[in-house]
Amino acid sequence: MSKTDAALTYLFVPGNRPERVAKALASGADRVIIDLEDAVPLAEKGSARQAVAQLLADLPTLDAVLLRINHAGTPWYTDDLTLAVRYGVSVMLPKCESAAQVAAVQTAFGASAQPHVLPLIESARGLVAVHAIAAAAGVQRLAFGTLDYMAELDIAPGFALDWAATQIALASCAAGLPPALAGVTPELDPAQVEADMRHARTLGLGAKMCIHPGQIAAVRAALQPSDQELAWAQRVQQASAAAGGAAVQLDGRMVDRPVLLKAERILARA
Repeated sequence: MSKTDAALTYLFVPGNRPERVAKALASGADRVIIDLEDAVPLAEKGSARQAVAQLLADLPTLDAVLLRINHAGTPWYTDDLTLAVRYGVSVMLPKCESAAQVAAVQTAFGASAQPHVLPLIESARGLVAVHAIAAAAGVQRLAFGTLDYMAELDIAPGFALDWAATQIALASCAAGLPPALAGVTPELDPAQVEADMRHARTLGLGAKMCIHPGQIAAVRAALQPSDQELAWAQRVQQASAAAGGAAVQLDGRMVDRPVLLKAERILARA
């Protein structure tokens, strides 16, 4: 992945259920996150890691795979990170609270390696440090762990959560990263998933973590521009091309560089 990463859907698969990975890769998800953290019971951490190691060795390509390791300070962190480095698999770093944590992971891959870290911002400390984290070398993209964040702050969905999301979106944009990932929707109802993603999009987030293949289509539907948006973007692009890239008037409004960029983004989403 790169700073132009256009992946929209990231699907979690429990690390102790490696037989589900092939199905996840065929589900239409842009990325599959093999989870060694929350999805794996404490007693199964070691066996899950061994099973994932065998899986990674057998997969023909790892381009669409990430590994969510256990966070720094846990007994499993070092072995999880060693596994990711061995196979060159990008790391989703849970409970990331400093740029130093990102640097430690990237250093393990090698300072000259491509970015390998996708930090999860899911705590008050993580949010306070989000600009430094986003700017750290090795970061591919940020993700918002909404459920853990709400639990720590003892809040429900609403203004406080939306404000945090906009801070993560702002940090991503300032650092030149792709729009951050929205947190998971626990409900499997496609209408709820789509509504959550549409709302996240208004806050500046541009992709979503999923916990079930059935959520993927709903996320894509939420991020798809409407017919009206698409028609407008096409007319803007045509008007700009006809004017040779100079500012031009369309529907009583000036089409300059910012308007053209918005139209190009809509067309890219389509």
